[in-house]
Amino acid sequence: MEALEEISQFLDIGTRLDLKSIALQHVLSVTGSNDGIELLLSLPEIVRQLVLLVQDNSTSVCKDAALSLINISAYDGGANALLVISETSKMRPDEKPNDNLVHTCLRCILDKQNDLADPCCMILSNLTRAHSLTERILAVVNNSGYAWSAIIAAFTAQKYNEKGATLHYLGPVFSNLSQSITMRRYLLDKEHCVIQRLLPFTEYVESTVRRGGIVGTLKNCCFDTEYHTWLLGPKVDILPRLLLPLAGPEEFDDDDNDKLPIELQYLPENKTRDSDPDIRTMLLEALAQLCATKEGREILRDKNVYVILREFHKWEKDRAVLLACENVVDILLKKEEEIGLDNLREVNIPEEYKEKFKKMDEEYLNDS
Repeated sequence: MEALEEISQFLDIGTRLDLKSIALQHVLSVTGSNDGIELLLSLPEIVRQLVLLVQDNSTSVCKDAALSLINISAYDGGANALLVISETSKMRPDEKPNDNLVHTCLRCILDKQNDLADPCCMILSNLTRAHSLTERILAVVNNSGYAWSAIIAAFTAQKYNEKGATLHYLGPVFSNLSQSITMRRYLLDKEHCVIQRLLPFTEYVESTVRRGGIVGTLKNCCFDTEYHTWLLGPKVDILPRLLLPLAGPEEFDDDDNDKLPIELQYLPENKTRDSDPDIRTMLLEALAQLCATKEGREILRDKNVYVILREFHKWEKDRAVLLACENVVDILLKKEEEIGLDNLREVNIPEEYKEKFKKMDEEYLNDS
């Protein structure tokens, strides 16, 4: 503790470069363990200095400070401590250096010439991971002067950053924040066509992080049943984007083919399914959410979703993914008379049955 307090004087942004670098490297090493991070969190001034050092004139200092913040933000409690610093900052968004980490990250991400855009995306990904922090982070972003439209535009642009940053970790940021109804309302705004810009990334083979982030975002958006008709209709047409990563090269007869969405018809012999089981699970969970309403179920039946899932089930080996697939298939195979409800969300399941079903799922997954 005393050693870190002494080091703090050398972490000032105006300190001589060699002394600042040595002090910062020591702090970076401390963030390599949970105990070290706990120690740093007891010294909030050092944490604040790290935020300022991300904006240092020295590239090496900036990168070491960013790495330290990635480690701290990944730790339970670290994200909240960093968010508190952002929330209590007295600086304007355009001030530099700025001790508001969220504002600083957004500025770096939207700066096409910035070398720290990707580390800043990772920091935001960590900061937004806890559901309990999402509304607070959205409030900080909304007071930053940076528009969500600009952030979405940077993410969806080809090679936005001229220094080679990919911005892939904005995908998990969108997924994390879309746990909030506030964020989903923006993504699902029918006038701004935001969600349509994200759909192509469900098959983005270059990055599992980006692809998984967007699939997670779409899954969260499917929780809002009032948007299902729009999502499944021609304005968005989400269904092919959810099904294509689950579809393989199997051939169907003409009757089955004609019922499928046009994008799913006559797929090539080299068509492969998504390689990541977590992403496959999220895609199936999104389909399950779209089955919540009678209209959604009828659309999925009319579009012959069952035959895609039937072949997928034959191919899949992961038990958890198989269970997610079977949950959708069970709903689609039932007649509406058997279901007896327009909206499955209206079913009130007693807590003891929830626990029983959870235990049954766990036994299924453990059954070899």
